[in-house]
Amino acid sequence: MNKDKFPLLANIAKPADMRQLDEDLLPQVADELREFLIQSIAASGGHFSAGLGCVELTVALHYCFDTPHDRVVWDVGHQAYPHKILTGRAEKIETIKKTGGLAPFPKRGESEFDTFGVGHSSTSISAGLGMALAAETQAKERRVVSVIGDGAMTAGMAFEALNHGGSLNPNMLVVLNENQMSISPNVGAITKILARMMIGPTVTNIRERSKQLMHRDSRVWRFMSRWEEHVKGMIVPSTLFEEFGFNYLGPIDGHDLPILIRTLKTIQTVEGPNLLHIVTTKGKGYAPAEADPVKYHAVGPFDPDAGVADKVPDLKPSPSYTEVFGSWLCDMAEQDKNLLAITPAMREGSGLVEFAKRFPDRYFDVSIAEQHAVTLAAGMACEGSRPVVAIYSTFLQRAYDQLIHDVAIQNLPVLFAIDRAGLVGSDGPTHAGSFDLSFLRCIPNMLIMAPTDENECRQMLYTGYQHEGPAAVRYPRGRGIGAAVNSTMQALPVGKADVIKRGNKLAILAFGSCLAAATEVAEKLGASLVNMRFVKPMDANVIHEMAKSHSLLVTIEENSVIGGAGSGVNELLAAAGVTVQVLNIGIPDRYIEHGSRDDCLAMAGLDAQGILEQINNRLGDSNA
Repeated sequence: MNKDKFPLLANIAKPADMRQLDEDLLPQVADELREFLIQSIAASGGHFSAGLGCVELTVALHYCFDTPHDRVVWDVGHQAYPHKILTGRAEKIETIKKTGGLAPFPKRGESEFDTFGVGHSSTSISAGLGMALAAETQAKERRVVSVIGDGAMTAGMAFEALNHGGSLNPNMLVVLNENQMSISPNVGAITKILARMMIGPTVTNIRERSKQLMHRDSRVWRFMSRWEEHVKGMIVPSTLFEEFGFNYLGPIDGHDLPILIRTLKTIQTVEGPNLLHIVTTKGKGYAPAEADPVKYHAVGPFDPDAGVADKVPDLKPSPSYTEVFGSWLCDMAEQDKNLLAITPAMREGSGLVEFAKRFPDRYFDVSIAEQHAVTLAAGMACEGSRPVVAIYSTFLQRAYDQLIHDVAIQNLPVLFAIDRAGLVGSDGPTHAGSFDLSFLRCIPNMLIMAPTDENECRQMLYTGYQHEGPAAVRYPRGRGIGAAVNSTMQALPVGKADVIKRGNKLAILAFGSCLAAATEVAEKLGASLVNMRFVKPMDANVIHEMAKSHSLLVTIEENSVIGGAGSGVNELLAAAGVTVQVLNIGIPDRYIEHGSRDDCLAMAGLDAQGILEQINNRLGDSNA
């Protein structure tokens, strides 16, 4: 770090160093931290606008609390880059999200200051409450702070934690950071409630000036405190949090560092659960990010003077799987007015931007509420609508009971378009869709498909939509192999595989995204190759035929090898009493760390070289 450009920040190796500074110097620390963040992420890429909005809060928390003894829990972790910089990782910040570099989110194994591993939203209050209760039972004097955004506050789990915590009187602080954004602009009633919470200056100024002028023990103070409660009940619903049992303070300007510090120091004198409501600007301090926080939520390397460059259209564009889904959804909606689309706050990520514009009355963003999304779809299906739930694989995990209890048991026609299936690369194991085939395959009534290219994805979506029961199409992040997408839609024969080539004693059964690597391996080994297409139901006839005519079957999938599609092949053969050697290749029984998607596939042994090595090792063992 350049000590001339960052004279204060360069001397902060840990928060304790910052706590030695005079409080008057902290605004300069915040300015240097913001500028260092801009330069670093411009050079390396990463989550950007969320961290810019949390600079002052991060400085204030580490200055006022004795971290890491006192615990700070960040929700999701998009905003934690300034935290990483202040806690000894400034020199490594440009490695974030890269293979072998810093993790994209707080990670317990990376630093003692990362008190809780995160990645999914709305966990911070529950985790912080658990820490506070553990400290209480262990008789440890410790403060716990949970930082949660208003986007994450839309999830039911956050309110479950508030409901529990308010009844127990733990020494914890919840900082509610309101910026009216998650990744996309927030939606829902909670957002509207927060927007009305005394953001205007009148009541806030009255409160702050009164507290400066009055003595806490005076009769006037007690009268004004009672008056304040009546005012809040009349003009704002801040009593919502107080009814949960939390002492509510705010809202205050989350970029006014002196006020933040004074408020945090005051809160430290108040026993029990407190909730501080701050208002911030996502992208604060970098004009392009303030103007377009969605575009600057996560960025690649860019010129900080010019901003993120607009993408140059590809002369021969190959659509991503997400774009294939978005296009299919609009085409299908044109044909069927009963189609309704649901997303849990992932409009951009799931490819629903165009659909939301063209069919606003049939588009439902339910906020960060995956459980609700799935049961909402079930209710729609009960009344004759055809709901499509667009959801990441890693987020579908959060609605597993609803998938079983509300959709599958009732055999309702709900289509799940499962994006980011398999290894996602730089976002790491919290966002990898490694388990969906395993947890879906065991559910009765499910139809499960895995496309090998863009056109097959479109046709499978249509097949699943026509199915009279729950169906899932799972596809990976990014682009496919560049296959031409047929504008027409035709349902595939359910449960039928495609035998691509016939070879010698080895047969490769490929599921979904692994077909390209499997094709390369099959060519080198002269093996038979099958595109299985369907994970449930599987093509038993083809599997039995391959088992009868080959001495070794190899299953390949971008899913956990435990309980996945390969396990389904094993079960099918065992049930029929067929004895044949089988090698199951998939994501091994460990979490694959962050890196490029190609690096992650290589780490899992799912690139062509890794697959070839595993097959040759088995063949060598067989010949020994």
